Amino acid sequence: MKALVLRVAVLVISSKIIKGIQSDTGRDDITKLLKDHDMEVCEYQIVPDEQEAIQDHLRELCDIQNIHVVLTVGGTGVRPTDWAPEATRDVIEKEIPGIGEAMRLESLKTVRTAMLSRGTAGIRGETLIVNLPGSSRGVRENLSVLLPILDHTISKISGGTKTSG
Repeated sequence: MKALVLRVAVLVISSKIIKGIQSDTGRDDITKLLKDHDMEVCEYQIVPDEQEAIQDHLRELCDIQNIHVVLTVGGTGVRPTDWAPEATRDVIEKEIPGIGEAMRLESLKTVRTAMLSRGTAGIRGETLIVNLPGSSRGVRENLSVLLPILDHTISKISGGTKTSG
């Protein structure tokens, strides 16, 4: 039986990158990490720090694109412009708070400010949405917690109905 290749979308939340004020320095790292774990990065999008824009992109990725996992990057902190958790909660059908808790717990081992991360995870249809912090280091630390459970999680969410390709 052929193993399922997880179809992943990365949604970077940053008005600064869109406006050209900041470079997208994390793209190569996250796409390489996902590909090294035999995942197909189907979409890589940058959206502004606006709750409605984030919601619209999440809905499209989940409802139209047949994506298994949507990883948001950035927008999980306490700045006035950080809206990823709220946008995620607005579009999901079921929240999985344990994923955010586990990622924060791992990050707290190396950086005290990890307790300020508000990232969460949840399910919309047959897609898992997970909020990751905006730093490359935070992405790597959080993915080290998430990657080992992804195949099992997607299998449970889809009830065995999602197929690769």
